[in-house]
Amino acid sequence: MGKPIRILLQTTIPTTEDDWNIGRFSLLRSHLESLKDEAGEPMFAVTSRDRTPDASGNDQVLTNLAASEYDELWLFGVDCGDGLTAAEGAGIEAFHKRGGGLLLARDHQDLGISFSNLGTACQPVTAAHHFHTANPEPDPDRCCEDDIYAKNISWPNYHSGDNGDCQKIALVEPVHELLKNPASPSGVVEYLPSHPHEGAVSVPPGTTNARVIATGKSTVTGRTFNLLVAFEKTRDAEGNNLGRAIAEASFHHLADYNWNPDLGCPSFVEEKPSDRLKQEPKLLDDVKAYVTNAALWLAS
Repeated sequence: MGKPIRILLQTTIPTTEDDWNIGRFSLLRSHLESLKDEAGEPMFAVTSRDRTPDASGNDQVLTNLAASEYDELWLFGVDCGDGLTAAEGAGIEAFHKRGGGLLLARDHQDLGISFSNLGTACQPVTAAHHFHTANPEPDPDRCCEDDIYAKNISWPNYHSGDNGDCQKIALVEPVHELLKNPASPSGVVEYLPSHPHEGAVSVPPGTTNARVIATGKSTVTGRTFNLLVAFEKTRDAEGNNLGRAIAEASFHHLADYNWNPDLGCPSFVEEKPSDRLKQEPKLLDDVKAYVTNAALWLAS
């Protein structure tokens, strides 16, 4: 085997103990690091870090990402506006232009809104995310609370279930390779971890290299909503070969707390979690299959 695929797991905030810092994605990292090829060699080399601004206010890893050895950036938008700088966004754009794969995951309302600082080449992936104060869902009837229980959280906030539980997802035909699971009797991913208030994603108008590949259903309103948008490689107007990308409605699909609530959460999380995944850990096989697929697909 050649060199392992190099993945950067990155948040948009400095290390903050009582927040969704990168330490709260340790099970994701452990799963990726556990995967071996047929020769028993590691498939992935994973780095996990929070945003670390220097005296200029910029994170030099992100600013110089195009010159790094990373093949993929998994970016967790956990800020409320004070995240990525323009220089960091330009660095991520340059990385994407040289073929780097992107996974952008955020959550409800305006979490991750600093994604808007990503450069022009990243804009289709950025525009797949809908926020409360910017780029709302085009259907005005969706600009309303779906999770009616969290009074301090506004739309978009689709209620797919409790933290620590899972949601039955609907796959959009034809089934995308990201959602295949040969180890499952059905051969596909059927479940993802749930969350009381997921964000919103869609295919931006005029985008021809992307499609919605999975949807969820609100446990409160019964309304369906998009979970994942997959972007194929494409060439931009400047001739750059842009890498593949995934826009994900919620980073909670990948967070420790949603795989095992015993690992804890920030103090501002008020909802009581479910223990379903703790009692039925085999239900996590689907999200682990998706994660494995994503790590391979984004680098290919």
